[in-house]
Amino acid sequence: MAAQARLHHQYLLGLELMIATREGPEVVGDWMFRLFRRQHEEKFLSSFRKLGLDGEPHAVACAKYHVLSNRMGGVDVEYMEESAAKAWVRFRYPRWMYDGPAICGVPIEASRGFLRGWYAQNGVSLDNPRLGFVCVSEDMSGEFGLCGYFREHDRDLGEDERLVFAPHERPPAFDPERQPVPPPDEWSEARVARANRNYAIEFIRNGIRELVPVIGETKTLEHGKLAARLTGLQHWRHLAGAVGGVDGGPKEAAEFLRAMFRGMGDTAEVEDAGRGGVALRHTGLRIVRGLAGPERDHLLACWIELWRGAVHSHREFMAVDADVDGDGDALIWRICPARES
Repeated sequence: MAAQARLHHQYLLGLELMIATREGPEVVGDWMFRLFRRQHEEKFLSSFRKLGLDGEPHAVACAKYHVLSNRMGGVDVEYMEESAAKAWVRFRYPRWMYDGPAICGVPIEASRGFLRGWYAQNGVSLDNPRLGFVCVSEDMSGEFGLCGYFREHDRDLGEDERLVFAPHERPPAFDPERQPVPPPDEWSEARVARANRNYAIEFIRNGIRELVPVIGETKTLEHGKLAARLTGLQHWRHLAGAVGGVDGGPKEAAEFLRAMFRGMGDTAEVEDAGRGGVALRHTGLRIVRGLAGPERDHLLACWIELWRGAVHSHREFMAVDADVDGDGDALIWRICPARES
């Protein structure tokens, strides 16, 4: 599960960089807005309740929500409460969203997009028109990382007041004794590990879906497939180390895929395909669970390239094919030695 979380996070980052460099800052900003608004609409209120935040003042609850939900995804965030109407969040470096030096290639439009898509929407979702977010520092501006506070005002806010910027303000002192914790009887170590994996996977599930309306189906598949294949190529060694993968031929590649798919909660049965090849019948397909039609097809087409890239990173040259089987609930993978035509 940890290897899957890493892989999908890196794929999101790679795709974000590809869109930013090939389509432009405004496009990636629009995409991030749509992605985080979808994430917000799908997860915010239901997760809000699961984290035991019902009954808290809205500013406090929202700040605690962002600390708890991000920590479960492996993101280090701190909480500082000034009052029932004003509570801070501060994301610490290294920033999960923009791993390593990649932060230097992400435009500020991406940050503004997710702030508008999620943070500015909290008050709307809670039916509290007085609640807004004040951002005092951003990642790409070279200050001290993403930081700001939720504040409940004494009047209703206009749409352009739900997110404002105040770059000269600073958060109060950090108090380790006041950091929120999830309900311990509901969040076991295994559940947190699944949440960490699902956190990264959901970004990809929704990211591909929301990219289509921004740049169209053709470009989404072009960029989505290439970024996936490059991510698989680049990260195979890390993933293999996590699951005991061996740099060998089709049999070893198939065992690697089977181990990785287990981390998705999927199953895969390995069979001899003849002529030195191996086949896997892969069922479960968590990545497209609940999706249908073009959304499912687009996502699956891109996701297959992650694993094609990982196999192609082996020293031995191999051909990798994946076909949807039957009613679409399974993939048949075929891995064979590459042969000259």
